[in-house]
Amino acid sequence: MSTTQPIRDKNQVRELAEYYLKRKELRNHVLIVMGVHTALRISDLLRLKWDDVYDFERKRVRESITVTEKKTKKTKTILLNKRIVRSLNLYSRAAKRGGFLIKSRKGGAISRIQAYRIVRAAAEALNLRFRVSCHSLRKTFGYFAWKSGTSPIIIMEIYNHSSFAVTRRYLGVTQDDKNEVYLKLAKTI
Repeated sequence: MSTTQPIRDKNQVRELAEYYLKRKELRNHVLIVMGVHTALRISDLLRLKWDDVYDFERKRVRESITVTEKKTKKTKTILLNKRIVRSLNLYSRAAKRGGFLIKSRKGGAISRIQAYRIVRAAAEALNLRFRVSCHSLRKTFGYFAWKSGTSPIIIMEIYNHSSFAVTRRYLGVTQDDKNEVYLKLAKTI
């Protein structure tokens, strides 16, 4: 059985998010955008409610959210970047606000299995030839944070991992990534 991988190509990440946007399936679009840009586990993402992300008094998306992780019981605050805010604004105009953010037709949260189907359907439609799942979204966050120069220690803190070894596996470092270091060093010395 292969391990879930981060999506390492920026264009593929954008295409995955835009897949549902083009189809006007905004709930699914928000699921993918928030999965990639918050690093939340799918269990925590599916527990989010509209009150968590939307300020009804000010009639706007919140600047940040505070989440107590189901798995670790640790609380963390997540800044909502412009891509998340844009997606939530689009979704808020079309969705019935209130209750769970990523809701089923019956009004409750969608299941983890349904979330997996949503991610897999987009990955298959885009012909992504590696194992992509909901956890790939979380791993993709770390991979691109690391590639943009963020310290792995900060990424470890964001993930709330108890050891760096776990974070290192999440980053999905490949031989190409190692080769890039050798090539960059030749330019700087």
